[in-house]
Amino acid sequence: MRAQGHQVTEHPSPRYTHKGLATRARIIEAAARLMFERGVANTSIDQVRRAAEVGGSQISHYFHDKRDLTRHVVDVRRNNVRDFHTQAKFAALDSLDALQAWADACVSDIDPVYRVGGCVYGSLAGELIEADDEIHDDLAAGYDQWIELFRTGLQAMCDRGDLRPDADPRHLAVPLVAAHQGGALLTHATGDPQPLRAAVTAAVDYVRSFAVSPRKGGPRAPRGQRNS
Repeated sequence: MRAQGHQVTEHPSPRYTHKGLATRARIIEAAARLMFERGVANTSIDQVRRAAEVGGSQISHYFHDKRDLTRHVVDVRRNNVRDFHTQAKFAALDSLDALQAWADACVSDIDPVYRVGGCVYGSLAGELIEADDEIHDDLAAGYDQWIELFRTGLQAMCDRGDLRPDADPRHLAVPLVAAHQGGALLTHATGDPQPLRAAVTAAVDYVRSFAVSPRKGGPRAPRGQRNS
């Protein structure tokens, strides 16, 4: 997918054997997990080495330094975001039901994910956005890709006539991502599930307000809200 305004930086690498690729992936996954749990600054190469159960020479074989490894972690987390949003249960994010299913899934992840470390991508962005221009562009491209996933689905809704003619797909897509990120940050900081729940619900309701034939009964709250 083409990013809107920022190019995803490619990381060309030598050809590795299947075993080498598996080892490299294991190192990146270990680094991603530790950086989510502890933060980038508090994650050392030695900690990654032990978590991945590899030797120091293997780390240096696959990655120039911690910065190089961190950029690969950003790649993995960007792909995690894409994979999450392209699950079959969300269709192509091209209907109100699909957007509601996305909001419900975010709410379901509050305890296992957002209260633990916030958003896996947003937490990296918050820590690394001022690191350097290349990492900044990596992160920005990830957000552009994320917004584009929603924009594409919303464009399909407009093309079908599901949304009013004045609905702007990108204008509606940006608040969905922004609501998720702001809500995730507040829920992580406070431990309160309400910010994320309220934010994603409001963002979907905003899209719903442009529906040509709004459903009777008004906006539907995500599952789990009644008991909180």
